[in-house]
Amino acid sequence: MTRLFSATVFREMAKKGRSGLFRRLLDQTDLLERADANTTVGDTFDSAFDILKVAGHRDEYIYRAAISHKVLMGTHSLRTASMLNEFRAGSCKADLVILNGTATVYEIKSERDSLARLANQVENYKRVFAKVNVIASEGHVDGVLATVPDDVGVMCLSKRYRISTVRDAVDCPARICPVTVFESLRSAEAVAILKALGMDVPQVPNTQRHAAMRDLFATLDPTALHIEMVRTLKKTRDLAPLGELVDHLPASLQAAALSVSVRRADHPRLVDAVATPLHAALAWS
Repeated sequence: MTRLFSATVFREMAKKGRSGLFRRLLDQTDLLERADANTTVGDTFDSAFDILKVAGHRDEYIYRAAISHKVLMGTHSLRTASMLNEFRAGSCKADLVILNGTATVYEIKSERDSLARLANQVENYKRVFAKVNVIASEGHVDGVLATVPDDVGVMCLSKRYRISTVRDAVDCPARICPVTVFESLRSAEAVAILKALGMDVPQVPNTQRHAAMRDLFATLDPTALHIEMVRTLKKTRDLAPLGELVDHLPASLQAAALSVSVRRADHPRLVDAVATPLHAALAWS
């Protein structure tokens, strides 16, 4: 059932208007028994999500959906905030980052996860993001509190699918490492940030460009850089164009729409696939 929410299923529906993998996975669940004559593919995703969001069944996607709904689209909006998925930070990849007035990273520790790598992940995140949060299951909260420093926020996704704040994260852009930030960015983003901070982009051969820009970033003030990083990434990773797609998808698939890249031209095909009556989707291959 967890695999129904995989990027593969989502992209298949967008590209082909159907998903053979969705059909095959359906046979391995009891979702057909829960359906009636009016059930759509979208209704089936919602039914699967309702089962999976119960504590004990939850994987990373459930946590992503909770943050997307309750923080990104609850506290903020797609017009004022943006979200990054699997964003590189030092030797780690951040699960999810929300950009609003600052950059806040959320490290997910679901029931299925170990805390073994958490201390190292948090130290890497501090080098790129002003605020670091760990969102965990109720069973992991004590372990997280014992593992991370006091300036790291701790949140809990309850058995009732509610997010509560156990400890607030400290907003500290001054601690970031400009070189680590540079290594996280696309080249065009790094250029835009340098120009915004009034620095000349080195006119050197392409083979020397990366090293030259890295050296420039090393001289930047961390706080000023963080402000410009947030401003630039909100433009380059803007989610506002996805607003219409999100509005046309069931709640269970909205987090997928915000994290799985599909061509804009494929959006109508995806919406139609989700609206397909389930009995018709049984013919998908």
